[in-house]
Amino acid sequence: MSRSRREKIEALLAEDPADVFLRYSLALELESEGAWEAGLSILEDLARLPVPYVPALHMAARHLVKRGRIGEARQALREGIEAARAQGETHAAGEMAELLQSLGEAGA
Repeated sequence: MSRSRREKIEALLAEDPADVFLRYSLALELESEGAWEAGLSILEDLARLPVPYVPALHMAARHLVKRGRIGEARQALREGIEAARAQGETHAAGEMAELLQSLGEAGA
């Protein structure tokens, strides 16, 4: 019997639990399986690393938008833009700025 994509990622993570890309991949796989809260939790952990993982902030914001949690999405995007700029990732900063703008400026 072949292993699922998630099982393969989890097996690789067992060998290297600190691998940021594998953790990010697991978060996306959880989202695709409907376990979005577990996926979001992983993305939030990656966003809190000493050097935040920029794609995690962007994807966390997208997860939150899908769930109608716009205020939290805006905050994730603001943090993501700041982290991306600090890391010289201007393209990622631009993409997040566009998404933030599309959400409007209101508070909630």
